[in-house]
Amino acid sequence: MAEEAKKRAAFAAVDKHVQNNQVLGIGSGSTIVHAVQRLAERVKEENLTIVCIPTSFQARQLILQNGLTLSDLDRNPELDVAIDGADEVDSDLNLIKGGGKKSDSLGEQWKKGVPIEVIPMAYVPVTKALTKKFGGVAELRMAVNKAGPVVTDNGNFILDWKFDKVHEWREVNSAIKMIPGVVETGLFIDMAQRVYFGMEDGSVSVREKPPC
Repeated sequence: MAEEAKKRAAFAAVDKHVQNNQVLGIGSGSTIVHAVQRLAERVKEENLTIVCIPTSFQARQLILQNGLTLSDLDRNPELDVAIDGADEVDSDLNLIKGGGKKSDSLGEQWKKGVPIEVIPMAYVPVTKALTKKFGGVAELRMAVNKAGPVVTDNGNFILDWKFDKVHEWREVNSAIKMIPGVVETGLFIDMAQRVYFGMEDGSVSVREKPPC
């Protein structure tokens, strides 16, 4: 049921926002598999000219497996549209990156925390700095099918920061990025313009960014 809901939301996003002669950013995660599938269908059916920029190794493989045109930010530094999945979305369209919970405030439903990419040698001091400044608990993400921590495409580690209160996310995101050793966070602040939710009844719900 959940997978079908993701599929409907992904298809709706691709159908609404993808047009001919665009440069698309392709994110990662389970929902993107469906988005790329629909994109490939439309390219073939409508003879669209589309260039795809991946954000990860998974996205790159999906683009190639579906016969789509692969490029990079060196050749195409500006995107027309970026499509990605999210674990949770608040009322201001701030996102925690990755599977699809609709909330008023981040942390209401998604309990696995905010992923924070750190260089390996800095994960201990970053963990301490995070919890000292912002509270909660930060844990090194461990791999499932191998010993040791999860390693990103860039050779870094992931900390999952489980916060214990609602924050002013714009300020917190900027402050986390200033901690030495932090590469990036899984908070997407002021980036999304529209979010599609696959609902249990088979419908697709849309949440727009509120006007400033």
